[in-house]
Amino acid sequence: MGKSLFIAEKPSVAMEFAKALDMKPGEKKNGYLEDEHYIVTWCVGHLITLSYPDKYDEKLKKWELETLPFIPKEYKYEVIPEVAAQYKVVKTLLNRKDVDRIYYSGDSAREGEYIQRLVRQMAGHNKEAKEFRVWIDSQTREEIRNGIKNAHELAYYDKLSDSAYARAIEDYLVGIDFSRVLSIKYANMVSGAAGIRYTPIAVGRVMSCVLGMIVERERQIRSTAVIPYYGIRLNLSDTVSADWKIRDGSAYAADPDRYNDAGLLKKEKTEALIKDLSTNGTTRFVKKEKKQESKAAPLLFNLAELQAECTKQFHISPADTLKIAQTLYEGKLTTYPRTDARVLTTAICKVFDKNIRGLQNVEEMAAFSKEVLDQGMQEPLRQKTTKYVDDSKVSDHYAIIPTGEGFETLKKLSQLEKDVYLLICRRFLSIFYPPAVYDKLSFTCKTDKEEFDGSYTAVAKEGYLKVAGRKDDKDAAAAITAVMGMPEEVSPVIFDLKEGKSKPPKRYTTGSMILAMENAGRLIEDEALREQIKGSGIGTSATRAETISKLERLQYIAVNKKTQTITPDKLGEMVYDVLRLSVPTILKPDYTASWETGLQGIADGKYTKQIYLDKIYAYIAKNTENMKAENHAEEITKNIEALKKVYPDIGKAQPADASNVGNTAIGTCPVCGKTLRISEKSIYCSGYQNGCKFTIWREISGKKLTDKQLESLAKGIKKNSAGGYQSVPSAKIAGFKSKKGTSFDAKLQVTGIANGRVEIKFVFENAPKKP
Repeated sequence: MGKSLFIAEKPSVAMEFAKALDMKPGEKKNGYLEDEHYIVTWCVGHLITLSYPDKYDEKLKKWELETLPFIPKEYKYEVIPEVAAQYKVVKTLLNRKDVDRIYYSGDSAREGEYIQRLVRQMAGHNKEAKEFRVWIDSQTREEIRNGIKNAHELAYYDKLSDSAYARAIEDYLVGIDFSRVLSIKYANMVSGAAGIRYTPIAVGRVMSCVLGMIVERERQIRSTAVIPYYGIRLNLSDTVSADWKIRDGSAYAADPDRYNDAGLLKKEKTEALIKDLSTNGTTRFVKKEKKQESKAAPLLFNLAELQAECTKQFHISPADTLKIAQTLYEGKLTTYPRTDARVLTTAICKVFDKNIRGLQNVEEMAAFSKEVLDQGMQEPLRQKTTKYVDDSKVSDHYAIIPTGEGFETLKKLSQLEKDVYLLICRRFLSIFYPPAVYDKLSFTCKTDKEEFDGSYTAVAKEGYLKVAGRKDDKDAAAAITAVMGMPEEVSPVIFDLKEGKSKPPKRYTTGSMILAMENAGRLIEDEALREQIKGSGIGTSATRAETISKLERLQYIAVNKKTQTITPDKLGEMVYDVLRLSVPTILKPDYTASWETGLQGIADGKYTKQIYLDKIYAYIAKNTENMKAENHAEEITKNIEALKKVYPDIGKAQPADASNVGNTAIGTCPVCGKTLRISEKSIYCSGYQNGCKFTIWREISGKKLTDKQLESLAKGIKKNSAGGYQSVPSAKIAGFKSKKGTSFDAKLQVTGIANGRVEIKFVFENAPKKP
């Protein structure tokens, strides 16, 4: 009997598979583990990538209009140099004659499928071996063993693989063809206006659409006039008030100074009315309506909702949330994070008692967990399809929930990581509790011809809020009681001037942008409505955070690190105008979302990969030819001139200390070998257009590193014997800030690079624990 080979997504996951398989202590190999029955190896992110055009023809290294559109009949792939050693290990193992079963155990999603299919395609495999795909929702021992036991034959996932290949090809072609043609025609103009050296115009199927959403929102804000107006507040007591509403019958219904129903444009006219109401009017209730409404717990978290909530509560970026969610997943604390589903399956409901029971080991959750189990509050969810249980709404993975395991990891979490974990736990346990019941009061008072509306809401029965937490509503409860006890006529009352301003649309935050991307460009504030109209979004749960980060690296947008508010940068606005004039469809969220619908159609078997790609080829060819033929230089110049009102430095060279922003070469990328460049915000790899994500941010824990410190950190990264990356600790750096605001000094050390992302830890000379 031969051996079974397991190929995991990365070393840490491979170790969990080895433990779950109860592998006997064997000889540790370079790049894999082996005993008498099993071999476990791993990828390290992507091992294979699509080749750049010059690998098809050396002449294509030069960007020329005559060579576009570039749409090869057959695609070339190559091994990524920095992971070539691990690829060689995996290739050798795949072709071993003593391997009779191969379990592809990469990340259980479309991109994970693509990574492993590429390795199989390039490396080949033992044709006599049976091939299986392991699909898991968490990294617990039980889940891994069940995943192996229930693994489908690899062919079961062929349609998902086709979808993954199609996604990679369309992004590759859009990036190459559109970026090249627009860069050839307009990059000099745009770079000159931005005051930087020549920088190509970067175009991406998802990235450009998101840039469009950000710029269009900013321009809406600029074009919205802020109008001051003056309303009136009626104070019935110290705790109860109502606001003036101009309705039919009001003396001001047809007044030329009326501002909607909220007040008047002239302060003196409003003050005159206040004086008149105060001296001549009698105030009485014309309506009092009190009712109760119930509200069930919100749906469970998918990645987008978790990212949005963490941005709102903790002011962290979606990328930071994803990193934390991945840490919780790898620590066996939570289930698979890159999911779009917000519900559970009937299958997990049969066994989720263990998830609930395990939370009795978490101090903050123990009482709630015990209450759910003692009262059998979980049983209704097992009986039938409910709001929280619906197999039809789960494609790859159910919602993010705690596993009820991993408590050794819990002890090691930072406070922020624990806060995110508890957020997931509270959302999970909330679904077993009854709805919250609210007392809602609305009332209308009338003085002379003018009406005043007031409303208050207070919790009557806390229901799921017992777990989820509730805001202090004692004042609202007191106001409801007070109003219900007031007579029809109220006296004395006080009228106050209430100054207001019209509000332009809100800027996106990184969290609200994730939700807008999930809903094809529509930012829908209401959580229930958001779920009702949910369809294909822009990008995927796995890529949305990186899209925002990439726009920031390109300096097309700026993100306020404290508020996570997004604004476009001048370079981004100029690139937007180029796209708007040259290829406007790529800016349209609905159009971009239709591509994702198409990819899902391949995975669902509605049509073939080739049928889909033929449409993409036609779109790319047509638009590339149009861009080649058209000349928008004059219009772009006018747009740049108009932008000078917003960005006065357009057309001016940057100051000496920033003249090379985004362009100064400082060394070679340890990941892909291309040039590293230093900017105002980071050191990044010039190979970003080819997918390299290597970045070291200038600001770390409130400290902005100097160019010298950044450069020293980047240049100190070396490959270790295990095929990973690390650096020696840097010189001590002063001025970091802890989450509590305490200053501290520390050295920085690179401990790894996961899929291009640099992992950095603090090293303390005397105190081993983090402040």
